Amino acid sequence: MRILRVAQKVYPQVKGGGAYHVHAMSRDQAAMGHDVTVLTIRRNPDQPHTEEQSGYTVIRYEPVVDVLGNEISPGLAQYLMDSGDFDVIHAHSHLYFSSNLAAARRRLNGDVPLLVTNHGIYSQNISRWIFEPYLRTIGAWTFNQADLVFCYSAGGKKRARSLGIKSEIEVVSNGIDPERFTPDGASFERISEGAFAVVSPIRLVEGKRPIDVVKATERLKEKHPQIELYICGDGPLREELERYIRSQGLDDFIHLLGMVSYDEMPAVYRSADLVVLPSEAEGGAPRVLLEAMAAETPYVTSNLTHLAAELKELGGATEVGDLKGFSDQIASFIDDDTYRSRAGKRGRDVVLDEYNWQKTVKETTATTERVIKST
Repeated sequence: MRILRVAQKVYPQVKGGGAYHVHAMSRDQAAMGHDVTVLTIRRNPDQPHTEEQSGYTVIRYEPVVDVLGNEISPGLAQYLMDSGDFDVIHAHSHLYFSSNLAAARRRLNGDVPLLVTNHGIYSQNISRWIFEPYLRTIGAWTFNQADLVFCYSAGGKKRARSLGIKSEIEVVSNGIDPERFTPDGASFERISEGAFAVVSPIRLVEGKRPIDVVKATERLKEKHPQIELYICGDGPLREELERYIRSQGLDDFIHLLGMVSYDEMPAVYRSADLVVLPSEAEGGAPRVLLEAMAAETPYVTSNLTHLAAELKELGGATEVGDLKGFSDQIASFIDDDTYRSRAGKRGRDVVLDEYNWQKTVKETTATTERVIKST
């Protein structure tokens, strides 16, 4: 197949689960013998317009304006509208202008089938009251131009249907490489071995709610003096978090590590006693949780409606913004070593069976071939 992948963000130029998914899917489909081109945004002037990366081609165009974190590029738009030599266009996330363009191309030209992967219904950078009108108009329209939409879970599919998305939906679980993320191997030197290490690998943006994990951990320090919190990630809320941590005298046990390279993340998960994901929106199977599971590290997460049901059962889950609920869930893992160990081992078994990255690639590719043949 000749695949044009349209993605606003691509690893390693951009960190994050969605950007890595785009990279790894392109890399592995190229290794299977498919011709993969990724159309994206240039992040800095030093990046070449066209580049071969991990077996696939990256084509970058300059953005001319940024609207609420959504870069708009006329060059990207022109390339997309003129591209007729591909068997399929696969756009990632309805949240971006590039995906809206891919939908417009399908609507106007109709010559190349369109797939859209839903990496999470809601934006984590924009307030819901602003985003909701977009979601029910342009966002839903973008999905409805697709020949097929990929969702990570049955809950994600149900949520998509409730928004009026009528396109065919295929549930393909997200996955990670269980040979890379393992319980055995080197530890992360910036995490204290003597502490009960709570790790939160999140971007410092409103939708990830980093202040919640800070305050939940703060509540536990008096009763559990061994607890320390490590936040891996950066973003616009960093200064606000630093001010709060200083004002409350929490510097000795709450650590903002900034961006940690993806190569170091397996060691981070191995060094963690617990992973906490307090986000108000995620895809059906967030990569953070899957990576923690593969390393046999238990987790506490927000009880999101579209989160895969088994992920809620395998780790602690509490309502978004419920600081007492997060504190209680974290404390339950501190107080019971057996519970923590059993949850971690069970998580790795589930990853091996259900969330193996090679399974994700195989199912995505087979579905893509089916759509091409039937269009």
